[in-house]
Amino acid sequence: MKSLSFLFARLGKALVVVLGVVVINFLLIRMAPGDPASVLAGDAGSSDPAYVAQLRHEFGLDQPVYVQLATYLKGVVKLDLGFSYRERLPVLDLILDRLPATLLLMSCAFVFSVVLGVLLGVIASRARYAGKRPWLDSAIMSIALLIYATPQFWLALIAVIFFSLQLGWLPPFGMESVGAGLTGWAHVADVAAHLVLPTISLGCFFMAVYARLTRASMLEVLGMDFIKTARAKGVATGEIIRRHALRNALLPVVTFAGIQLGQLAGGAVLTETVFGWPGIGRLMFDALMQRDYQLMLGVFLMTSVMVVVFNLLTDLLYRLIDPRIGEH
Repeated sequence: MKSLSFLFARLGKALVVVLGVVVINFLLIRMAPGDPASVLAGDAGSSDPAYVAQLRHEFGLDQPVYVQLATYLKGVVKLDLGFSYRERLPVLDLILDRLPATLLLMSCAFVFSVVLGVLLGVIASRARYAGKRPWLDSAIMSIALLIYATPQFWLALIAVIFFSLQLGWLPPFGMESVGAGLTGWAHVADVAAHLVLPTISLGCFFMAVYARLTRASMLEVLGMDFIKTARAKGVATGEIIRRHALRNALLPVVTFAGIQLGQLAGGAVLTETVFGWPGIGRLMFDALMQRDYQLMLGVFLMTSVMVVVFNLLTDLLYRLIDPRIGEH
């Protein structure tokens, strides 16, 4: 019963957050400069005011803002996110078509950053704790700081220039080889090759954060009394690290990882644009350039839902790691 109460409470808060995000995004988009009807009329080669007024009426832009908001909220409840001005397709269909590519990129970047970051943090803390190779701790933390301070777009461009253009090891753009007609495992290998550079570019920043956070958390746990007791009993350093320190040190890492998942969705916009990755980040960038308000709102809504779901899963995982949390 406590678990169900915990879950329902989190779901209730999540719905309130999503509703607030929908309303705020709608109002901010309507306050932004630029009229999609004028943009569409310009693309059609017509500046006739009657034609612009017709477009505004067709897309409901001539209605008061509160009427537009009420209409949009009714559509969201029915899973109708509207119609794209430019693509002439339902917004939900466009998003669902691009969503798998974004989820694939985010999942790979998340696993890459967490696994490598935690591993490097554990190695650095062990080197500092054992006192045998302090230079290794300094080297890992210096590299992590350098990666953290490097702009993401610069890292992505350098990766393309070095690994694709200079060495020719990896493809620079897209999700798959166009016109190759690959199937089965050959297609999987082709997508995996295209995925390497975007994953590294998107995950490196977060990997550096996890490395530094894991090291700090590990060193804090390693200084506690129960660790000193285990060491006094003759428990090996490796055993102390694996069985006693790591699980307790992972709690702040899990919390931070859940927050960072939302930032991954934002970072995917830049990464997908640089690498031509066909995800919702690239879709949002194109919608912004084209003043496609309905599509922008749909992408914002989907991104918000993803962030809320990620944080909900983080709360559940946190409770699983430390059941005492559910008692408060």
